[in-house]
Amino acid sequence: MTLPQLKFGDLTAKLPIIQGGMGVGISLSGLASAVANEGGIGVIATSMIGMDEPSRAKDPEGSDRTGLIKEIRKARSKMTDGLLGVNIMCALTNYGDMVRTSIRERVDLIISGAGLPVDLPAYLREVSEEMKEEMRTKLIPIVSSGRAANILCRKWLKKFNCLPDGFVVEGPKAGGHLGFKAEQLDDPNFQLETILTDVINAVIPFREEHKKDIPVIAAGGIYTGKDIANAMALGAAGVQMGTRFVATHECDADDAFKQAYINATEDDITIIKSPVGMPGRALKNSFLEAVESGIKHPKKCVHKCLHNCAEEEAPYCIANALVNAYKGKLKHGFAFAGANAYLVDKIVSVKELINSLKEEYELATT
Repeated sequence: MTLPQLKFGDLTAKLPIIQGGMGVGISLSGLASAVANEGGIGVIATSMIGMDEPSRAKDPEGSDRTGLIKEIRKARSKMTDGLLGVNIMCALTNYGDMVRTSIRERVDLIISGAGLPVDLPAYLREVSEEMKEEMRTKLIPIVSSGRAANILCRKWLKKFNCLPDGFVVEGPKAGGHLGFKAEQLDDPNFQLETILTDVINAVIPFREEHKKDIPVIAAGGIYTGKDIANAMALGAAGVQMGTRFVATHECDADDAFKQAYINATEDDITIIKSPVGMPGRALKNSFLEAVESGIKHPKKCVHKCLHNCAEEEAPYCIANALVNAYKGKLKHGFAFAGANAYLVDKIVSVKELINSLKEEYELATT
């Protein structure tokens, strides 16, 4: 059996694979366009996207806006196929500006988590009025429970008379910040298989009553074509994969970042307490060891990028740490990674990776 298509309303991706949005700078135009060209959905991560703009220190919001526009247009210029999305965290202080900019630039999808995107449709309506046309960007929240999906569906219907165009369900094996308490990470009740079914069941009544298909996408720990087959057997319409796409030639991170994945063992993957107050999954290194041992790093916040960052109490600036990691300066930062990152053993092209996933899926479904 070949991999099926993935549809969001009138948009169709040839493959049911969304490349996860990875910040800071890990998935920009290079990776996103390469995934789109293979028939998947490429995703640009917007966090700190204007980090290299000359005006960043004086005008962070304007710099991020400029950086986002550049990356969207650069991705479009490289694309011959597929769909382009952006990942925008609700926790960003410039969330509204990033959403409006993305819609104005006519991205295909906005994927939004790190909080419930309760007012996301308001921006679509606002830009539609501004542009004097109906903007067609699809809105895809990230959730980790059926309850969250139910709340968003009800609130969007009440406030905007619309429903999400799909959901990404992210389990606790994902890389980066996790929407779970530390004690839930190994609890069977919170594993992807359980919460995926929970979200699908929560969405069914809204699908049926409003005659709208709302595809549910599985994310967090998806690594092989067999994993894709297993998720789809449970009712997922597709999958989102981040970690697998890091060790590709087209990934926008420095080669040292990619090499950290290749060098990692299973014991190197750890859960950290992020300055934003959430658990996060990352690769152990000297920087994180210094933080854990109590060695203080500069606390001054110059970015003001996240609403919920406890900067007064934080031992380091997570934005600076992630920018350094993206640039390969891992002595001054660290790499977020999914639970299966230790399986990565070489750098391949996106085409090679997609082809191997297709083959593994076909073997698992024949």
